[in-house]
Amino acid sequence: MSVIRTAILGFGTVGEGVYRTIKTHQQELKEVLGAEVEVSAVLVQNEQKERKVDKGILVTTNFEEILKLPQLDIVFEAIVGKEPSFSYLKEALVAGCHIITANKEMFAEHGQELLDSADRQGARVGFEATVAGGVPIIQILQQLLRVNNLETIQGILNGTSNFILTEMRDKQLSFEDALALAQEKGFAEADSGNDIHGFDAYYKTKILSQVAFGEQPETSSFQVAGISGVTIEQIEVAERLGLRFKHVTELKREKGQVQASVQPVLVSPSHPFYHVEGVDNAVNVTTDLVGSLTLQGPGAGMLPTASAMVEDLVHVWHRPLLKFGKQQEKEHLETRQQDGNASYWLVSNLREKSFLKELDYYSEYTGNIHVVKAKEVELEKLKASDREVLAYPIVADQLFESKLEQTEVHVY
Repeated sequence: MSVIRTAILGFGTVGEGVYRTIKTHQQELKEVLGAEVEVSAVLVQNEQKERKVDKGILVTTNFEEILKLPQLDIVFEAIVGKEPSFSYLKEALVAGCHIITANKEMFAEHGQELLDSADRQGARVGFEATVAGGVPIIQILQQLLRVNNLETIQGILNGTSNFILTEMRDKQLSFEDALALAQEKGFAEADSGNDIHGFDAYYKTKILSQVAFGEQPETSSFQVAGISGVTIEQIEVAERLGLRFKHVTELKREKGQVQASVQPVLVSPSHPFYHVEGVDNAVNVTTDLVGSLTLQGPGAGMLPTASAMVEDLVHVWHRPLLKFGKQQEKEHLETRQQDGNASYWLVSNLREKSFLKELDYYSEYTGNIHVVKAKEVELEKLKASDREVLAYPIVADQLFESKLEQTEVHVY
């Protein structure tokens, strides 16, 4: 039987997960691939650290030693940061290797360049693990978009943020205590800035946009907000309204451009993300033919991410993966443009309450928290005039909105 020889760059949680999965699922891989899969080399930062790998595997800090192996078919990359990951993968492609990556920050910036290089070399690229861990959204999108026209994508793409918001609500923890619990359980890094400030989801959204629309949103128009401003008081008001905070990314095309946002929103029980809890990720895709489709599953961790990477091994070995999407005709991808109608928001830290008198609807839930009905442009002006103001969109159905409008309006 032939042998597919692989190397793993980085042997942290994800890299070790890939190694374990290849070992424990060798029989399944043989049946699917018609070949054995062998890990021939592992790239590490410290050769002296003891690692549980089989004898005969090259363990090195020097990537050039790996490229000099007599046979190398596939390179798995599980290193944090844009460099040296990007440089290593470029070299691997030139050497004729297929590559598989879980590095969202690197791939969000350099993905197209790697795909172009792979085309020139006759190699293939797997990047399923860059977006939603064990949720196979890249494969689903690439299958759907052959005929379906995409309207919107929404996602919970960061398990750390989802866990923190869940624990704050369920256990009445402060943001700081919920973050500490996430770190204690291994769901958050010691430096969790990328997670809680929305940058992890930002990188993933850029990759999704490239797959779905063939282009990334302009950085200047990409709204990114994290969850560090969410308080117990806000969560309690949301609970009274039957709403839950979720950290949601959204992609759509408006006015000929891809629009993107990553921010906390409040969802009602009818929303597909209402019951997505803990470290789970979820992606909801709406198209003109299939309608609304939601995928949910573990978004991070050793085995879910390793699963995505090893599944990519099967795809790159058997057949070329589809590339990033092409920029299609605007009239086919254009979503309905917003007509500027007012929508509902939960607003806190509002010091200038004269703003409320100009609105069709507002209600005070605490001295610091209001629910208002306003146009987004009005909220943006308010936030620009007072940086302390926080405004979270409420995504709810008509039944919820009609009940809300029956509540008492407080006048100042």
